[in-house]
Amino acid sequence: MALLNYSAFASLDGYIADEQGDFSWAMPSPEAHTLANELMEPIGTCIYGRRMYEMMTYWDTPEAIDEGSGIEYDFAMTWRAADKIVYSRTLAEVSTARTRLEREFRPDDIRKLKAEATGDIEIGGPTLAAAALHAGLVDQFALFTVPVVIGGGNPVFPPGLKLAWDLLDQRRFADGMVYARYRRKD
Repeated sequence: MALLNYSAFASLDGYIADEQGDFSWAMPSPEAHTLANELMEPIGTCIYGRRMYEMMTYWDTPEAIDEGSGIEYDFAMTWRAADKIVYSRTLAEVSTARTRLEREFRPDDIRKLKAEATGDIEIGGPTLAAAALHAGLVDQFALFTVPVVIGGGNPVFPPGLKLAWDLLDQRRFADGMVYARYRRKD
């Protein structure tokens, strides 16, 4: 059975974007980006909401391939090779290969996907991840904590969520960013 992973870059105060939607403070160093690439390698399917998908389509642009560093190029190639499912009621169509559009998030569909998938599954974006977390679908959580406090915005976890996690791995980077990966306690 495939694992459903939720990964996020977050501020010290627990936000993935500020109140204006800016997350430029979360750009990874080459060292952290290398780890993000490693975490992406076993992913066979990425699940996104509209906003996260629209942000991630950057990895399908010529700029990501032609102007990016070797690290960025590697991530773009891995991302392009993964299947993608976008959940949106407002998006008219998807613009990337290997991508399908779904109108409604159904936990049973994700359970079926986990049972049938040959690679792990990544869920991106806090709104969609909140639905998966509340449904008990997320198996692992990877957090890259950025040493900034932004004072508000889009939280990495939904309010009221209570889950216990076991620490699996942790790393500290030269720029002060800290990575920790957890498995949900059953």
